[in-house]
Amino acid sequence: MKILLISPRTPDTFWSFKHAIRFVSRKASMAPLGLLTVAAMLPPEWQLKLVDMNVEKLRDEDLRWADYVMLGAMIVHKDSVREIVARCAAFKKTVIAGGPLFTTGHEAFPEIQHFVLGEAEELMPQVVAGLQRGLLKSIYQSSHRPDITHTPAPRWDLIKFRHYVTMSVQFSRGCPFDCEFCDIIVMNGRTPRTKTPAQLLAELDGLRQKGWNDMVFIVDDNFIGNKVRTRALLHALIEWRERTRTKIGFLTEASVNLADDAELCALMVQAGFKKVFVGIETPSVESLAECHKVQNRNRDLVASVQTLQRAGLEVMGGFIVGFDSDQDDIFKRQFEFIQRSGVATAMVGLLTALPQTRLWQRLKTEGRLEAESSGNNTDAALNFRPRLNREFLQSGYRDLVRKLYEPRNYYQRIRTFLKSHRPGGPRRRLSRADIVAFLKSFWVLGVWHRGRVGYWRLFVGTLLRRPRQFPQAMELAIIGYHFRRVAKSL
Repeated sequence: MKILLISPRTPDTFWSFKHAIRFVSRKASMAPLGLLTVAAMLPPEWQLKLVDMNVEKLRDEDLRWADYVMLGAMIVHKDSVREIVARCAAFKKTVIAGGPLFTTGHEAFPEIQHFVLGEAEELMPQVVAGLQRGLLKSIYQSSHRPDITHTPAPRWDLIKFRHYVTMSVQFSRGCPFDCEFCDIIVMNGRTPRTKTPAQLLAELDGLRQKGWNDMVFIVDDNFIGNKVRTRALLHALIEWRERTRTKIGFLTEASVNLADDAELCALMVQAGFKKVFVGIETPSVESLAECHKVQNRNRDLVASVQTLQRAGLEVMGGFIVGFDSDQDDIFKRQFEFIQRSGVATAMVGLLTALPQTRLWQRLKTEGRLEAESSGNNTDAALNFRPRLNREFLQSGYRDLVRKLYEPRNYYQRIRTFLKSHRPGGPRRRLSRADIVAFLKSFWVLGVWHRGRVGYWRLFVGTLLRRPRQFPQAMELAIIGYHFRRVAKSL
């Protein structure tokens, strides 16, 4: 059996890091972990080929070669998916589709014959049996959450590492919180399920043995959803680092209550974690209550961010505008909060009602749901009728993002971060790609780009006052270039 696995093209968003990865001569920020894991669930004797359209073109020869096509996608991939499916139809290839896009919205794709809805572990044996018999069902769906201790290690051999900035692994699924706008609990539930530490270390060893020695994104819904198991993993990671002498570093996603646990923060830094993405959302107390973001309430959010920074973690922040409780000063408040907190990588989006979420259900009941979500956090097209004036929200959002990434404001935010940040844990060795990126930044940011004065102020000031933080400052300068390009296109 010949199976072609296709990862659709990701549009230019905050998370694509398209304009930053060019500095390191890579083609995509992350490898398609979902498809690589599904590939490991197929019989080893089958012939597999993976085409990630973020790093290579889908050729006619690929489609002619395949007996079947497996397609994995998120909501943001919707447009690319339709193009892929049309090409498959032209070659009379049967498509089997899975991933978040289809789990919550497969009805919108009548042109696709077969779907795997939800988590794949317990469904793929049925799909394989159907392929072997030539009798595929239209829909494969499980009524419960699988035990992910049985999830196989991804098929790293199907990709070329040189195309990617980071690799990805997963330790847990699910999040104990119940934020109204979030679709994580729709797809993965509120009870975090984890792999064993030994299982994750085996995956990391697989990466290391194939020559990977750079950053790894642990793509959990909430890395600290089950703190007991997270601690066990961190102790195992620390021992693994000492034993292997690896230079691999980590980033992940976690809720802001991580700041309440100094021991956990210290373990993460010791294990090699450098960055953590936190859903901060809004400085508005009323809006936090509205969306049931209980973990962010009754706390000084700026102080929580700075606690994580002092522990040695760079905080990447998610922010949202457009809640019903937002007042017309929300853009000013968001800007001031982000600048004060020193969250350099601030991913701000307009509120969107993702399919099947509690927000989606509420707005549908209220008759305010107007369109599907694009899944793009930089899309200024609201898919529901907001309380504030639509044009005011859209123009205010664009102005906010552009203002945040103006060179003067952005470089000031980096300096604020560097003052709070206390680097710790294993030091990451500069790679050849890092040095190349650094040299390219001289020309692009220091000579050609409009923010050259701010770049050189950051360059010289950090080199003189905080030399250990200099590589991180230059990395953030390069990332800011990507965000400015995205902001300009809004």
